Order: sequence, then C-alpha cells, then structure tokens
Amino acid sequence: MPDLNGKIRYAVVGGGSISQGAFMPGIGQTENSVMTTLVTGDPIKADKLAKRYDLKSYSYSQYPELLASGEIDAVYVATPNFLHREFVVPALEAGIHVLLEKPMAAKEDDCEAMLAAAQRSNAKFMIAYRLHSEPGTLEMIERVHSGDFGRPRLFTSTFTQTVKPANHRMQNGFAAGPVLDMGPYPLNMVRQLFGDEPIEVSAVGTTAPGSKLGTPDTVSVCLRFSEERMAQFTISYTLPTSERFQLIGTEGEIEASPCFGYGEGVSITYRATIGDQTHEHSHPVVDQFAGETAYFSDCILNNLAPEPSGEEGFRDVRVLLAVERALATGQTQKLDPLPNKPVPKSDQKRHFELAKVPDYIDTESPTE
Repeated sequence: MPDLNGKIRYAVVGGGSISQGAFMPGIGQTENSVMTTLVTGDPIKADKLAKRYDLKSYSYSQYPELLASGEIDAVYVATPNFLHREFVVPALEAGIHVLLEKPMAAKEDDCEAMLAAAQRSNAKFMIAYRLHSEPGTLEMIERVHSGDFGRPRLFTSTFTQTVKPANHRMQNGFAAGPVLDMGPYPLNMVRQLFGDEPIEVSAVGTTAPGSKLGTPDTVSVCLRFSEERMAQFTISYTLPTSERFQLIGTEGEIEASPCFGYGEGVSITYRATIGDQTHEHSHPVVDQFAGETAYFSDCILNNLAPEPSGEEGFRDVRVLLAVERALATGQTQKLDPLPNKPVPKSDQKRHFELAKVPDYIDTESPTE
C-alpha cells in the first residue's frame, strides 16, 4: 500500500553511481513516489546515504526480510546487470513492484525467469527506459510514426565514452561491456522509430591497446529489418564522449544530438529536414529519472500496464546476445520474427526540473 500521502514507497537496491547520481535525487522531484529504504553491501553507504535521505538500510543478505516487511511497495534495482535476476524474481514473487535498470539481464534464461515471475505475480514490472518518458524523444517517435519523414529506411548512430579501468564495467567481460551497457540506447531507439524488430544481426569489434576488458571495447553493429531497411550503430568504452543518431526516411531526416544522455546541460535536441527546410528543435533539460519513476508509480496507482515492460527489455537483450554470437563467430545471426508491439505514446511524457546531485559516497562516476 502507498504511504499516508498516497506515494509509492521505493527501496533502492544497489548504491552505485546510477543510484546516487540520478535515481535517488530524482525521486524527490516526483509527487507520487518516495524513497524509504536502501539495500547495499557497503556499510559506508548504508550509514551515510541512509542519513542523507532518512532511509532504513538493509544488507543484501537481509533482502528477503525487507520483501516481507510491509515497508515498501516497489524496488528500484540498479545492481550490475548480471545480478538482476536474484533481486527481481524474489520481489515479484513477494508481490513487490519492480523498476529494473537496463539491460534487463546478461542471459536470455535470466530474462525468461523474470518474465515468468512477472506473469505469476500481480506486481508491475518495468524496465527503466528513461527516454520513454522524455518529451523530446517522444516527440521524435511521434513525428516519425505520423509520417513527417516518409517511410523510415536507414538509422545510423554513434555512442561512445571512456570508462575508467577500475570500474566494474571494465572488469566483467561481455556481461558488463559496451554491447549490453550502451547498446540498448541506439538499439531501443531504432526499434521505436521503425516500429519493428530486426531479423538479422552482424557485428565487428576492436580492442584498444592495453585494454583488459576481455571483450571488444568498440563494436559496430549492423541490423537488417523487414522491407530492406537497415540500422547501424557503433558503441565504445575507450573513445571520447559522443552521442548522436540520424534517421533517414523517404521524405526527410532527423539528426539528433544529444540523444541518449541525461543530467546537467543535456537537452535532447534534433534537426528535422523535410524537403529543403531544416528546423532545429531543442527541449528543456528534464530530470529523466524523476520522469520514469513518476510514470511507473502512476501505472501502479492506476493499475495500468507500463509500456517498457519486461517483454520490451527481453526484445533488446535477445538482439544484443545475437551481437555477442556474431562477434564470436564472424557470422550473420538470424533472429526469429516477433509481432510488433506498441511504441511509447505522448501520455508517457513527464516534465520535472532536474534535481541537484549531491557528492558521491564511496563511489565515483564510471567515466573519465
């Protein structure tokens, strides 16, 4: 049950940089959500973050106790992606709603276990695709599907950053590498813009000199869609920060940058060209984590199915794991066709002022 003010009570599972630098400040901007609990294995975070936000702390070993406590309605799970299943399945089985950071998982059987738990549960399950509530992103999706640019034919994207060698993303191979960590952004974007699923996947990867990642740190992916449409994107852990995409349709195009990031100064911006006319569209900076949380809480309070569901997360993971196979074999991977699913709609837009981010406690930004 919500608290006395009608707010959904959240526990944060994992106190790393994404929680401290985005979710924990952002939830305070909402009117329908409140953070009450922290689950962490770090005693410094358990003490100092709990004091900062007036939270009750649980260790990871006490997680079953928390789920049975009646103190929370939902969990926000932001552990490393290869640990998602062990926190999501018990929560859903306990009737606790789950907001799960992307990617959904690092293995298909983990995705399937979470989907099965969600089907058995009355609880809501949403993958934290924050851009599905971001106004500028939804405007681009709506314009493409309204036919402003004709039939979309080609998508290209670059998304790169320099990850610190000590960060766990650089120490756990493919499971935490750029394909699963950064790949969901361009992949999910083209799936929404095309309103379709890829049918073939090929990929090539390179490794920077001295890299100890154990998997390619820069990867270029090519996706083939039905009706001879194509998407290409490159992601990297070892290049300077860059983010952009271009969508070309039969009657116009979009060039967007920034398009995947969040935080101070990140205003989702795109240039739309139709015929010989080009116009730039820049949207105000919003707190994307407040937006996704408020949307999920609205779904809980109004008993609505969240749009970026577990199925949405699985559809990305199955493509990203096909990228892994393509890198390993050098062969194009064919994907089974799937029925189209609804794309995000305008009623998912949420506008919240960006929260001030306090200093990190016993963690740091993963990027240089």
